[in-house]
Amino acid sequence: MRLEGQETAGQPRVTLLPTPNGSGPSQEFEGHWPEIPGRSPCVAGVIPVIFYSILLGLGLPVNLLSAVALARLAARTRKASYYYLLALTASDIVTQVVIVFVGFLLQGAVLAREVPQAVVRTANILEFAANHASVWIAVLLTIDRYDALCHPLHHRAASSPGRTRRAITIVLGAALLTGIPFYWWLDVWRDADPPNTLDEVLKWAHCLTVYFIPCGIFLVTNSAIICRLRRRGQSGLRPRVGKSTAILLGVTTLFTFLWAPRIVVMLFHLYVAPVHRDWRVHLALDVANMAAMLNTAVNFGLYCFVSKTFRVTVQEVIHSAHLPCSLGSRPEGMGVEPMLKPPGLPKGAEL
Repeated sequence: MRLEGQETAGQPRVTLLPTPNGSGPSQEFEGHWPEIPGRSPCVAGVIPVIFYSILLGLGLPVNLLSAVALARLAARTRKASYYYLLALTASDIVTQVVIVFVGFLLQGAVLAREVPQAVVRTANILEFAANHASVWIAVLLTIDRYDALCHPLHHRAASSPGRTRRAITIVLGAALLTGIPFYWWLDVWRDADPPNTLDEVLKWAHCLTVYFIPCGIFLVTNSAIICRLRRRGQSGLRPRVGKSTAILLGVTTLFTFLWAPRIVVMLFHLYVAPVHRDWRVHLALDVANMAAMLNTAVNFGLYCFVSKTFRVTVQEVIHSAHLPCSLGSRPEGMGVEPMLKPPGLPKGAEL
């Protein structure tokens, strides 16, 4: 590394990239790798800040509402699919808090990345752990639906709430462990050094763990499920697609398409042009990150569109939350009719 030239008005000093033989600047990358700026440039302006603010303001409440509704359905039915969807929603909530609020809004927009490096790297562990937990819980849901449709007898004999909770606990623990190596993740906006071998290994590990391996599992299992349903149709049976299967196909399809741009831009940044070198790559990474984070808020709409049971449960949750407020606003002395049924009345009769 060597410094070249003098500082000009309004331009920071820059560091030339080393060439393979160390003799001078590389012809492939004739530009400069700038030193760490005071504020990371954002080509998209305030658009990401507005987007993440709206995403957090709308996505977090609906995810909390989804979590309460799915918890009620899991307690009532004790079905494994509801437990998996509840864990997936909880992972999305953690992702929104840790990545969207702490990472993008607080650290990036409010503090302008003026945060101690140790704090940033520690937050990296939680961010990647939340990502890994979310996608691998979706993998558990995929395997569960595949087992239920293709091996129904085995699924009925082996499925139980206790086994489902143990599987979720194992995945959450593994996600936290796999997030630890990303303490050394190279921040593409903050660190001025070019990617080294460790950073290349971590970026490939991220792409494999969060996208390529899970999407391979989604492709194989979903293809088997669709083929199974088609065979039922060809044999004269009605190929009934259950709500859990429809939700599974929707969740995995949305994840695959919304996360694809981030993976493509990540590898482009690693091998073609880094974010510091090309404003177009920076803009593409901003858009790709927004698309990936959108995945944390769209599942609520999918559940409502597919499942009438979920819609009814959501209405019950909203009504039960609104009822204490309505009762609390009544004037003193006004009687409140009891909602409990006295013994002996038929089911559905309330006073």
